[in-house]
Amino acid sequence: MSVFALGLNHTTAPVDLRGRLAFAPEQMGPALQALRSRLQLNVPEAALVSTCNRTELYVAAGAAQAQVLVRPVVDWLAEQGGISGGQLLDHSYVMEDRAAARHAFRVASGLDSMVLGEPQILGQMKQAVRMADAAGTLGTTLHQLFQRSFAVAKEVRTSTEIGAHSISMAAAAVRLAAQLFEDLSQIKILFVGAGEMIELAATHFAARSPKSIALANRTLERGERLATRFGGEAMRLSDMPNRLHEFDAVISCTASTLPIIGLGAVERALKARRRRPIFMVDLAVPRDIEPEVAGLGDVYLYTVDDLSALVQTASEKRQAAVEQAEAIIDAGVQSFAHWLDQRGAVPLIQALRQQADDWGAAELVRARKLLARGEPVEQVLEAMARGLTGKMLHGTMAELNAADGDERQHLADTVSRLFLRQGPRGGDPRPGR
Repeated sequence: MSVFALGLNHTTAPVDLRGRLAFAPEQMGPALQALRSRLQLNVPEAALVSTCNRTELYVAAGAAQAQVLVRPVVDWLAEQGGISGGQLLDHSYVMEDRAAARHAFRVASGLDSMVLGEPQILGQMKQAVRMADAAGTLGTTLHQLFQRSFAVAKEVRTSTEIGAHSISMAAAAVRLAAQLFEDLSQIKILFVGAGEMIELAATHFAARSPKSIALANRTLERGERLATRFGGEAMRLSDMPNRLHEFDAVISCTASTLPIIGLGAVERALKARRRRPIFMVDLAVPRDIEPEVAGLGDVYLYTVDDLSALVQTASEKRQAAVEQAEAIIDAGVQSFAHWLDQRGAVPLIQALRQQADDWGAAELVRARKLLARGEPVEQVLEAMARGLTGKMLHGTMAELNAADGDERQHLADTVSRLFLRQGPRGGDPRPGR
């Protein structure tokens, strides 16, 4: 078996391109099934990881099949974003076998994240595995790859300081807001969405005791549950444009495929605020806030990519732990590669077992006939033992007799390892010695 990973992330592709190739959780299963249908080959294993910082496809298939699958997978993924395969390759990476495993382990451990050591990616990868399993595209090889990546990530987190003092996107947003506003306890904050990222952001901002918190969500009930937790107010998403002027800070992260905060709504809000500034953070991929909003003079708009410089400054303090984490990952890659190599011998092992079963069945039929004719049991058992021994050794003996020179010596050494592990009663197991 062979594994390859095709992906793009925050280091290879801008946020707008990542947005075009992002998949919401409910889209992952149908997407994987569509990919499998497109390939029209023996069904390969496939899993899709999609976050605000990356979209990656992991595919496992027979070694020869995997080689011819790369380009069709590239073209399929490119179509999802309405771009050409060549454009996608300009902003993506393809990794195979050991390199693919190393990449998966680094991603799960937070070493490939915009926030070094951030823990959210591990939960997102586990969700990707559940989605692939539900879609019927998670086979033995990818199951092993991801389970091993989770085990490596756990060891990295417990054995190193890679996750210590991790500054998440939410914490970075708080830092930026603190640079704009003298006192965060005097500002009104609006959170748009009710997912995990908004929950994290609200947790960080709530720790600064802002003047008020409001949460706008498409489903009011879900929004109310989260708003209540932080002592805030919930509103319908449809009411947000008319109330945008009330808030000094807006943090948005929804699963919408189109912007939900437009240029016109922000312009009206600024007019109502008499040009008092608005701090805005768009954590969504695709974007929740129209990019043109950044051009307004009194708006301070940041995307996930804009936060990277602040995040990386903090991550430099943990570089000493990276080497230790990489050593753990190296060991994990070595173990997975060994398992993958063993998987390559599975068809041969199955064929050997089937051959042995066939020999045994043939000798059993012969023995039963002899017993039915009244032959003594002892003689029948001896005949069956000789028959099995002859069948098992016939091919090996024929090859030894036909081989010459170095080939014969190499074959003799192999036969000795396979059949004479204890040695032939103190003698040299090789013929003629």
